[in-house]
Amino acid sequence: RRSEKDKAKYFGPYTNAKGMRQSLRLLRKLFPVRSCNHVFPSKRKIRVCLDFHIKRCQGPCEGLISEKEYREMINTVLLFLAGKNKVLIEELKRRMSRLAEEENFEEAARVRDQLKAVESMMQRQKVVEREIIDRDIIAFARDGSDVCMATLQVRDGVLIGRQHFYLKADKDVSDSEVMNSFLKQYYMNAAIIPQQVILPLDVEDKDIIQKWLNEKSEKKVELIIPQKGEKAGLLNLATQNAQLLLMELLIQKKKIKKTVPPSVIALKKDLYLSSFPRQIVAFDISNLGAADAVGSLVFFEDARPKKSEYRKFKIKTVEGQDDFAMMEEVVKRYFFRLLEEKKKLPDLVLIDGGKGQLSSALKVLNEMGIKETNVIGLAKRLDEVFLPGKESSLMIPRSSSSLRLLQRIRDEAHRFAITYHRDLREKKVTKSELDEVEGIGRTRKKALLSKFGSVEAIKQATLEELSNTEKVTKNVAEKVYSYFHK
Repeated sequence: RRSEKDKAKYFGPYTNAKGMRQSLRLLRKLFPVRSCNHVFPSKRKIRVCLDFHIKRCQGPCEGLISEKEYREMINTVLLFLAGKNKVLIEELKRRMSRLAEEENFEEAARVRDQLKAVESMMQRQKVVEREIIDRDIIAFARDGSDVCMATLQVRDGVLIGRQHFYLKADKDVSDSEVMNSFLKQYYMNAAIIPQQVILPLDVEDKDIIQKWLNEKSEKKVELIIPQKGEKAGLLNLATQNAQLLLMELLIQKKKIKKTVPPSVIALKKDLYLSSFPRQIVAFDISNLGAADAVGSLVFFEDARPKKSEYRKFKIKTVEGQDDFAMMEEVVKRYFFRLLEEKKKLPDLVLIDGGKGQLSSALKVLNEMGIKETNVIGLAKRLDEVFLPGKESSLMIPRSSSSLRLLQRIRDEAHRFAITYHRDLREKKVTKSELDEVEGIGRTRKKALLSKFGSVEAIKQATLEELSNTEKVTKNVAEKVYSYFHK
């Protein structure tokens, strides 16, 4: 549950749920704390439950234990949870002696059993310091934006627990800032604040945090950055824990990345492929006339677009409207570049079109010696899929996620090609004859058009008028005059 301002003492958070449940089971076994949520004193009569009959509760609901005795037991539980086992043992010994003197032998035997259990548990705990002191050792490991904070809790020189927390931090945030922020969050609702907090590096608000911890714990708290000795050894242990835990997190993230999306699994099945098509490239051609024909390539990885790998092509070697030849050109240019740069080939090539476009792409790939890459065509009319060497098309059910994936990739390639084609046409409309004159850039073109108003007026201007234009030298003016008076 979340901590609230209700004057209760909260322990945690516990990052190891299994360890927490084991501690709770041991606590319930040692100390018969009630598990109900009744509020006492109560006006209505409450009867004891099964817990009382199996010795897991002492029946405060029926007044079978006094408030003072129950308070003593709760204080003992607090010592147990805080890891103050030596203080706890002394307290249990005193209570056992008192009960024996009062000849309450049954209750004394119960306290004796609690004492033995705590002593047995202490023997299994690791003594890490000769000095009887409470310390928290806080270390961290970092990989880019992933951070793992690891803490060790030492109470009375004994290591009683460890915790870890995964955080996210922007790459431009310093290690000191990360630690500064963590300390404030970690101790905000901490039930126990130790005498010393061991840190791997200095923090910005060290004095402010130290003063805050002093006030919160009502005792002196030190923030220490050790260089050698036992403290440095414990800090090194905590750092190793953080590094191992961060490595586990990063491995888990890589496993998630390796998870194949359902649509890619379906595509492998529907196309009868030998491996998952995780990287898919799609080609499309856009030409609305004899000029400015373009090609586009889009890249999808694990069913998601990877726009950094998108490519656009101006058709250079084909004249007129020959879609098949244009497809040959863009496929050849793309794969030639991949081979030249020794990059991994895609798992699947999607050609926007039918048998003709597919044959053009296969012809180029065979000439380049690329025979292992899977290539398919997707026709617009009925969303038929064409496979190499197959006479008839493959009709994938419209309800299949694989067909929806292919349609999405095909439509994205088409959108990208149309956008590029439109950009080129708009650029051509705004292009001026002045762009053909050597020495005329955007600034001089703007200056000439501002003075004369149009290209026609510039054609009629004298050499002297051109030379008097701002930012136009005599040499450039002569080039402009010569260009229009050939």
